[in-house]
Amino acid sequence: MSEDEIEAHVIAEARDDIVPEFDGEFPVVITGLRNTFGEQVVHDNLDLKVRRGEILGVVGGSGTGKSVLMRSIIGLQIPDEGDIEVFGIEITHGDPDEAVGVRNRWGVLFQGGALFSTLTVGENVEVPLKQFYPELDPELMHEIARYKVVLSGLPEDATAKFPSELSGGMKKRAGLARALALDPELLFLDEPTAGLDPIGAARFDELTRELADTLGLTVFLITHDLDTLYAICDRVAVLADHKVIAVGTIPELLESDHPWIQEYFNGPRGRAAQESGERARSMDKQDNTGD
Repeated sequence: MSEDEIEAHVIAEARDDIVPEFDGEFPVVITGLRNTFGEQVVHDNLDLKVRRGEILGVVGGSGTGKSVLMRSIIGLQIPDEGDIEVFGIEITHGDPDEAVGVRNRWGVLFQGGALFSTLTVGENVEVPLKQFYPELDPELMHEIARYKVVLSGLPEDATAKFPSELSGGMKKRAGLARALALDPELLFLDEPTAGLDPIGAARFDELTRELADTLGLTVFLITHDLDTLYAICDRVAVLADHKVIAVGTIPELLESDHPWIQEYFNGPRGRAAQESGERARSMDKQDNTGD
């Protein structure tokens, strides 16, 4: 049995003992969510369903609570009201043991990577493995970490480097490698292309799309990058007025008369991103049809 097969077998057995396999259409279901900070209302009666296998882009103006929404889903923010189900398990008010069992089925890339500065990239990737599967042989953990580093688009020698030795783009990929450590079914990305140059951002988008298609991931992607939305997102959820005001493909959203949606997608940057996306799709069609 190869190392990849051993890893998959160990993780599958551990998951079977904790939570049953999910075969529903919506791995994330949010109903009536309310989040407040003092007198400030961030979310009020927010509803959202994330479809299985999609890349869902989440957009909204500053202060609309995009990151707070993600943190609520993964249990870092306790909402005042509402229900959140992930893989059919109630996260907000359900059995704590069941909620813990679900957490090994998602991966999170926080803004900036959120790497431990005193650990190497490989050791960072091993952190979730040690947390959820301490019974794994240390050498197997090292091999899994090296594999995830390469999977994220980094050279293998980056495994032994510290975050301070990496560029901004490399830190993002190292954070992605850690997010993929447990072979998640659900991947959360918080502003993954922020701070990257256009070429680096485009390459990260391509990697995200490739990983989603190859690994069958469901991706919850917070972004303000219009190029990302046009390039890889299947649907987009728009946060405004304390809730999700619209969810759909970009052409569907453009039919909305909400001022923020129109300003965001039909402004100069929105039109430029649309033209860029159309050119990219045209080139892909030409490549697929051959010379």
